[in-house]
Amino acid sequence: MTISSPAGGNTAGQAQKPALEYTAQAASPLVNGEVKLTIGGKALAVTALFSAVEIAYAEINALKMEDYTVTVESDSGEYIFTRLGSWCAPFYSALCDAYNQAVLRSLFIKDSPFLIAQGNYLYTENSTKRGGAAPIHVYENNVTVLPPDLSARRIPLCFVTGMEKGDFTLTLTLDTGDSYACSKLGYDTAPFADAIEKHIRVLRETSLAAVKEIDPTLTAAQASQLANLTLQGAAAPIGQLAEIAPLFTAALEKKINATRAAESYAVFKELCAPAQIWAGFRKSNDSDNSANEAADASGEPYMLWLIAPSTDGQYAAVEFAEANSATFIYRTEGDFPVFARQLNHALEAINFKREVIRLSEEELRMPENADYYMAAKRTAALQFVRSHFTSRIIHSSPEKWKSQLQEYFTK
Repeated sequence: MTISSPAGGNTAGQAQKPALEYTAQAASPLVNGEVKLTIGGKALAVTALFSAVEIAYAEINALKMEDYTVTVESDSGEYIFTRLGSWCAPFYSALCDAYNQAVLRSLFIKDSPFLIAQGNYLYTENSTKRGGAAPIHVYENNVTVLPPDLSARRIPLCFVTGMEKGDFTLTLTLDTGDSYACSKLGYDTAPFADAIEKHIRVLRETSLAAVKEIDPTLTAAQASQLANLTLQGAAAPIGQLAEIAPLFTAALEKKINATRAAESYAVFKELCAPAQIWAGFRKSNDSDNSANEAADASGEPYMLWLIAPSTDGQYAAVEFAEANSATFIYRTEGDFPVFARQLNHALEAINFKREVIRLSEEELRMPENADYYMAAKRTAALQFVRSHFTSRIIHSSPEKWKSQLQEYFTK
């Protein structure tokens, strides 16, 4: 069944449902004249009489509607659609909905939101500010702002270190110093704040249980400090973990030494101060493709990973404790702790799909990586980490791997 834009418009007071196909006039680099528009799950199809193009949502950078004109800004240029008549607003609304679903998918958000509010947002990332009006969703581990452009953001609750409430305004501050303010939420202000507080508490409780499972002898104070450092699989310095609870660190190292990463960890400790190595862990679940062979006493698999600095702090080696995993080398620009924190954020944002942090730009733009491409556009930490990728060292043999690693660690 095909529904086109009616010549006479809709009856006054009668709500319009999204059409399966819309008729418009197009002006763009690739297709012009009268076109049919079809909104799909991954792309907007634009079909003229003698030409056609699919604009993948991964390539769309902004959607705008003004004066009965819909503009699609994409990597391949600007597409302007006019003469939609009374179907202009329904078309724009349906296109935004499909686009936002693709954005949510790229940010690894699958569950239904606990709360949806409409309001203004203003965030500051690396001294850059962006703001506007958009739907704002609250999920169990994040708050997501969904404007129909590259300003969309997933705000991870596990890295929230400050929460300031004002009159109809709520500001979240992350451990990186970035801040995200949501305002003009109206009657949703109190429920919005309550939902966020509830989920932050749940995340803390889950992390507390995880560290206690690794070391049941932890005191309440030790468990609390460790839980704050290792939320959602975040890595933390081995030296800092050992200062808090030596037995916990020993238990974590025992798990690392039971995996393929044992040899890598031993070499890291030769090439840099062991206390400076960062280690991260989390329980794997059915959706994880990064589960390793290590397991706790109950048989539940853990995902374990390491970040080690070079002697001069200019490079970092990233190792995931699983079979067939290479070592990733990154430049740190001399600030290893800042790089490590950014890596924590990047991996949490992409659900530890580690290949994303080292794919080339060409690989990232391949159709099968469309979700990763969208995520990279909207995740500052992922952009930072990817821009610092240097090399990938394969574990072809212990000697060759160590030799290649030493080239970076002793530069």
